[in-house]
Amino acid sequence: MAKAKSPSGRRTQPVQPAIAGNAVAAEATAPKKPRTSIPQFASQVRAEGRKIVWPSRKETWITSVMVLIMVLIASIFFFVVDAGLSVASRFILAIGQ
Repeated sequence: MAKAKSPSGRRTQPVQPAIAGNAVAAEATAPKKPRTSIPQFASQVRAEGRKIVWPSRKETWITSVMVLIMVLIASIFFFVVDAGLSVASRFILAIGQ
């Protein structure tokens, strides 16, 4: 039986099913992560905030116009589908009278 390939193309070993007792024992012995202090957390948040790249005014305007156009296209499409289904249902119900 051939072994499965990983996304990198290397062959991997078949995975053995875990036994319930072994899984619990492995979880119990796992080391706990150290707690982060509030000042350290705040400095990490500031560091991540500095990595944010905000879009320019032009990019924001173009994206907003694109969203507006897509909303208009979708609303026209659903209006036409709704009107068509309404006409079809009235026609079908008129046959029964």
